[in-house]
Amino acid sequence: MIKVLMTLIFGSLSLFASAASTGENPDLTMTWVGFACLFIFVVGYYFVAAEEKYTIDKAKPALFIGTFMFILVALYYVLNDLDLNLVHTEANHLILEIAGIFFFLFVAMTYIESLIHMGVFDRLKYNLISKGYTYRKLFWVTGFLAFFISPIADNLTTALILSTVLITIEKTRKDFLVPGAINIVVAANAGGAWSPFGDITTLMAWTAGKGTFTDFLFLFPASIGGYMITAFLLSRFVPNTKPDFDASKEVKPKMAEGAKMVMFLGVFTIFCAVMSHQVLHLPAMWGMMFGLALLKVYSYGLGKKYGKEHFNIFHSMAKIENNTLMFFFGILAAVGALYFIGWLALAAVVYDPEILGPTWANIGVGFLSAIVDNVPVMSAILKANPNMGLDQWMLVTLTAGVGGSLISFGSAAGVGVMGKLHGIYTFGSHMKFAWTVFIGYVVSVSIWYVQYEILGFYHIG
Repeated sequence: MIKVLMTLIFGSLSLFASAASTGENPDLTMTWVGFACLFIFVVGYYFVAAEEKYTIDKAKPALFIGTFMFILVALYYVLNDLDLNLVHTEANHLILEIAGIFFFLFVAMTYIESLIHMGVFDRLKYNLISKGYTYRKLFWVTGFLAFFISPIADNLTTALILSTVLITIEKTRKDFLVPGAINIVVAANAGGAWSPFGDITTLMAWTAGKGTFTDFLFLFPASIGGYMITAFLLSRFVPNTKPDFDASKEVKPKMAEGAKMVMFLGVFTIFCAVMSHQVLHLPAMWGMMFGLALLKVYSYGLGKKYGKEHFNIFHSMAKIENNTLMFFFGILAAVGALYFIGWLALAAVVYDPEILGPTWANIGVGFLSAIVDNVPVMSAILKANPNMGLDQWMLVTLTAGVGGSLISFGSAAGVGVMGKLHGIYTFGSHMKFAWTVFIGYVVSVSIWYVQYEILGFYHIG
């Protein structure tokens, strides 16, 4: 520990001396603005983590610290007569980076809200609970749906939809609801880890060029292997009896006209995003925005045929969780400020082979993402940009994704399900079964090690 601290201190001093002599971005870690921004980030993130305690939406402190930290940095440059063009350039680069992911998520959320409006998920919910399955079979069905839907949609939306199914099936039996909720969170996070757009962290790594579309697909064995172990252990605690449900008394929901076409357009939009990024070398959001344009055209046709209120795409846009997008902007701006100041260069010292090395550092990222949140953790790693090969970038993508399941509030999916199953799925109830998630995490990393480091099977060509 002392060795790490000494490395940080002397590393900071050497970086400052280097910057002064070369004219590059000066290292500000040991200045008043460096310590002030670090303090602001820690305090702000405390309020993000404790949003339920203080009843304050996490987007508010995130947006405040993200914008305020850069203002402080710019003020420091003014007071010390430094080159403000450096701040201007960094801010522009950061905006460009955030915008690509921001609009990608915006389009994805619009499609999800459109499918909800057209009754697609209501129909799915009814089909599940009317089959006469046992609690244990429903546990497995909802888990597999979460695992395979999240790579296409995203882990948060998937978890919210399927946790609604859980509470519809049974409202009181915690022996089904708690393991079922954990199962959905783990499945959604694991499913999102092997898709470039299944989670924000994988989307960030993909758009940053750390791997091609197919490179992420090689994480499938590690993702599903770890999930299956956790699900098997959890299923032992789920009752094997049938819930009380009379399908004859329930009205079978109908999907609105045009719902199937919207589903097709959603899949085609994802295809366009992949082609834009991999073939045309355009940002992935370009293909997503093209898909949004197609949805707008189709909604116009539906309006002409069935009336304007049948499907209004702007109503779907209005229902998007803008607080999630604002949180995303704020936290990435804050991490960008820490990078510009120089703190992330110091944090990257743990990747030095003489300290932890990339493998153990990336495994540790999983535990860190459970305590903090995988979005700022992945953003910090991408900003620090340690010298790693494709195998290590895929490892950190895996651990940042599945590691968030170790604690109930370690991922957006977990926080969303806690809100849906308020008072049932809690931090305490999750920790009773956390050992099952930990075993699955170890299995995922072990599969990665065998596949990537021993067999070398992780890249085409």
